[in-house]
Amino acid sequence: MDMPWPALRSLHEFARLGTIAAVAEARGYTPGAVSQQLATLERAVGQPLLDRVGRRLQLTDAGVVLVEHAERILRSEDAARHALEAVVGEVAGTIRLATFASSAATLLAPSIVAATARHPRLTALTIEVDVDAVTHVVERGDADLAFGLDYPDAPVPRAPGIDVLRVATERFGLAVPHAWRMPGAVSLADAAELDWILPPADTNYGRAVRAACRRAAFEPRVTHSVTDTAVSLAMVAQGLGITLVTDMMLALARPAGLRILRLREEVRRDVVLVRRRGDDARPAVAAMTAVIKEVVGAAVARTPATLDSRRS
Repeated sequence: MDMPWPALRSLHEFARLGTIAAVAEARGYTPGAVSQQLATLERAVGQPLLDRVGRRLQLTDAGVVLVEHAERILRSEDAARHALEAVVGEVAGTIRLATFASSAATLLAPSIVAATARHPRLTALTIEVDVDAVTHVVERGDADLAFGLDYPDAPVPRAPGIDVLRVATERFGLAVPHAWRMPGAVSLADAAELDWILPPADTNYGRAVRAACRRAAFEPRVTHSVTDTAVSLAMVAQGLGITLVTDMMLALARPAGLRILRLREEVRRDVVLVRRRGDDARPAVAAMTAVIKEVVGAAVARTPATLDSRRS
């Protein structure tokens, strides 16, 4: 039986997510492409794997059996491919990178340009993911490397067989409307009575900011719950509230009418890379990791601190 590996991965994801649409979103395909993959897999095994019950698809008995073996089969396929890469020792082939919006704009793109210029036989594929889900994306094999954000109060989830590598540290400043009369340096407690624009409390960033505010003895009054960085900063510039910000966030969006104040207390986060333990033996992963560290280090070195209010 010739096993179509992409189709087997899609079946494995269907068992986890429950719908073709969800599989397509997770794997970066169209729903039609996923359906075609699963149809190809059914022809390869000679049995139906999905059955329609009402308006929903569900696994057949044969589908359940194949899914039970799929993770082991896929891990074995990955292990064989990685072992062959290590034997050859050449930086070549395809590496899959997971990213979130602000890292794509400021870190990922220059890293890919530098890595592929240095290693012409290396191909990089990118998927955009929820920043809080990077560990799971690498765990299930959708990406070889993933950018993540690690907060002291809301760390990237650790898991057996996963390495989390710090590549940079950012300090937060306070983003306020330029028209507001506030000193260039403030404490978080000075913002206790102001309106805040923050992501929801169930996100890592939302948890981290609320924890920092609680250490300053207040609960932030969140008047606008917004996840998108560019939208948050645009709302601050329009006078609708305040938020915390880093240089990487400002590289994504810095609207006119924004002022950045230095925080007297240290509120920070680490930019990290997530990869499977042992993958540093793969030439492509090792090379991309090294290039990312170089690119990020150079970017941090030449970026003036957001915390300097003279940039406002």
